[in-house]
Amino acid sequence: MKSADSSADSSGDCKKSSKTKEAPKISKKILSLVGKTNAQYNLIKEGDKVLLGLSGGKDSILLATILAYMQRHAPFKFEFKALTVDYGRGGEYEYIFEYCEKLGIPYELYRTDIYEILEQNKREGTIYCSFCSRMRRGALYSKALEYGYNKLALAHHLDDAAESFFMNLTYNGAMRSMPPIYRAENGLEVIRPLIFMRERQIIDFIASNGIYIAPDCNCPINWLDSDKKPYAREATKQFLKNMESENPNFFKSLKNAFSNIHAGSFCDTNYLNI
Repeated sequence: MKSADSSADSSGDCKKSSKTKEAPKISKKILSLVGKTNAQYNLIKEGDKVLLGLSGGKDSILLATILAYMQRHAPFKFEFKALTVDYGRGGEYEYIFEYCEKLGIPYELYRTDIYEILEQNKREGTIYCSFCSRMRRGALYSKALEYGYNKLALAHHLDDAAESFFMNLTYNGAMRSMPPIYRAENGLEVIRPLIFMRERQIIDFIASNGIYIAPDCNCPINWLDSDKKPYAREATKQFLKNMESENPNFFKSLKNAFSNIHAGSFCDTNYLNI
């Protein structure tokens, strides 16, 4: 990995738009949902040092805003810093610097050579999303440990968890999704404060506050030819959309199911009462 860089790099191809001028407003519904999730799973508590993986997309921008709000209003004290992993091909980062500066969020742009490594290791006919994700997570882990943080915050939401579950079920033959909190092998606790939030709530937050978000020009998958991009996630998104259109309570039921698991009703001998 290359060394961290705290200067903005706006050499990407994305076009800029107007930046938010007023402080963003978070709805009571969002604050209540995150507050309940935090309390239920004890995600952030007194004395925690949290590193936020801030891609600059809508999800992580909302989480950064919420963590800044929590620092001001929560009945406990904690530290947090936002960090963006640059893959090594440049991108649009100036708006992230400006947003964090406006909210008083410590921020760092960490430049890596992930894209170069991906290019060196890619194989014909394979999609490197999972490999890229592991490398990005590894970069976040290394910085969190280097700086003495005990928790890593990621901005996955309920739609992400649903997609992960059905992709694992359909393509990997596994019953697996995204937990609100887990301990990595390196000792870090990975937390997802937005895990019960719907993606449309995040979209509404961004739109209602007029927050500028760069197009997804920094994700390596967008540098591939259109015929080489992965189809599984898009197919799963469409499947979930169709399910919800037929059953408006589908995601509500799915959310409840994630907390109501009857492991002994399947065939895994680890859970059978025999």
